[in-house]
Amino acid sequence: MSSGDFYAMLFRMKHINRWGLMRNTYNEDLSQHSFETAVIAHALALISRKHFNKNADPNKLITAALYHDIGELLTGDLPTPVKYHNTDITRAYKEIERLSNEKLYSLLEDDIRKEYESCTMLNADEEKLLKAADRICALIKCKKELMSNNPEFRSAHSSIEKSIKEMNCKEADYFMEELLPSFEKDLDQITL
Repeated sequence: MSSGDFYAMLFRMKHINRWGLMRNTYNEDLSQHSFETAVIAHALALISRKHFNKNADPNKLITAALYHDIGELLTGDLPTPVKYHNTDITRAYKEIERLSNEKLYSLLEDDIRKEYESCTMLNADEEKLLKAADRICALIKCKKELMSNNPEFRSAHSSIEKSIKEMNCKEADYFMEELLPSFEKDLDQITL
């Protein structure tokens, strides 16, 4: 194996579909999700720095977000109701994800691998921002599905919105109040 295998695997992210148990009006793949999570994580880090005087590193959050779900290249996207059915399943799946990440990073040369690992090692505040970005992206997907008259996402929307509020993350609260409403606008409303 070579380091090229790692990058070739990353380009397979577009083949891993999310929301597999639900009827979707449009598919979302792991590549899209990772990009969108990186955009939101960057925004949350900027909000953290500019509005709450914290030391969040936007570049570190972007990098961590791009790679936060790479283990799913080997596991696929396990649906939330299954992943969080009980603590034993959750714990076991987290271990599988950890091993999948290790397997993928092991494809890299040692010095390069260490750089990736250092870019994705987050402190508790950074982890919270990344988790919030991940949840906000899920909420945006639910909103878009509901706007397309797909009631399949109604329960997911409610539970995800509730979970974001329960995070007690000022940056996420700010995003939800100030920025999220724009995601319900159509193109003409955004550009005019």
